[in-house]
Amino acid sequence: MKATIKDVALRAGVSPSAVSRAFTDGASVSAKTRALVTAAAQEIGYAPNALASSLTTGRTKLIGLIVNNFQNPLILEVFDLFTRGLQDRGLRPLLVNLSGAVDPAASLHMLRQYSVDGVIVASSTLPSSFAHAFRAAQLPVVHAFGRKSTVPDVHVVGIDNMACGQMAAQALMQRGYQRVGFLGGPRAATSTQDRAAGFLQAVQAAPYMSASQSFAENYTFAAGRAEMQRLLSAGPAEAYFCGDDLLAVGALSAILDAGLKVPDDIGLIGLNDMEMARWQNIGLTTIRQPIDQIIAAAIDLVIAAIAAPDLPPETRIFPCALIERQTLRPARD
Repeated sequence: MKATIKDVALRAGVSPSAVSRAFTDGASVSAKTRALVTAAAQEIGYAPNALASSLTTGRTKLIGLIVNNFQNPLILEVFDLFTRGLQDRGLRPLLVNLSGAVDPAASLHMLRQYSVDGVIVASSTLPSSFAHAFRAAQLPVVHAFGRKSTVPDVHVVGIDNMACGQMAAQALMQRGYQRVGFLGGPRAATSTQDRAAGFLQAVQAAPYMSASQSFAENYTFAAGRAEMQRLLSAGPAEAYFCGDDLLAVGALSAILDAGLKVPDDIGLIGLNDMEMARWQNIGLTTIRQPIDQIIAAAIDLVIAAIAAPDLPPETRIFPCALIERQTLRPARD
């Protein structure tokens, strides 16, 4: 039979209430009693019921993790880091898949049903209205991979996408490319808008360079491939800044299928440094987004927001770095 709290109390020689306090965060119990209870529980294979504990503490330790675009393998990296990071802090993720969602009402209803303690929106493409709706419902919320803001309405952790666009333009400039292009994701995504704006701004400041811009329907391999096929038929640029690694990999596939070479005929630079970008047969030159740091900061912030609901919203921005591989020609001296 399954061990109970009474079994632990009997084994440890303490009262059932002492066992309950020993497994309740912040409860008054001596170190000696806690050690006796922990040892007894391990010996008979007892584990406290997390759901029952939430009735006593008023905290479920559930964190709603809002994600979308599961077609992008980067989301699996993000999900892995988030779930492990939350679990290491004694929290439990409640995954909410919002691929294709446009209204936060349904997800808000779900999060309320499960009485989550806080919410992390882990997306650069979901509208800011989602995070704002959760905050308006008095749920502690952090928007990871959100848009940089000097006066944020919610906690935001991410990168400066405009600076990344400028970094990509400078990389192409240093390699002598003159006719360049931006191949972005969905036009409505703020990450796409900011990366394009930074890229075009930097190109326009170089008198010998010109830039085009185009947009794929989604941040997916198929969308990147389809958009590059269209660009090839219309007359391609010398090099492209793809606003996401998966778009760049799709573009690479289209270029190679057309009998062209990368970087000899067309150069490519991506953004994220996802695992696939490091594969030997791809070797994508890209801008690395420090995903692990962003996720760790998002977890820290949501915990802080749960502890202090009136904590003023803040923005934490992390720097990115150019990662040299094989899809751009060498920089000029």
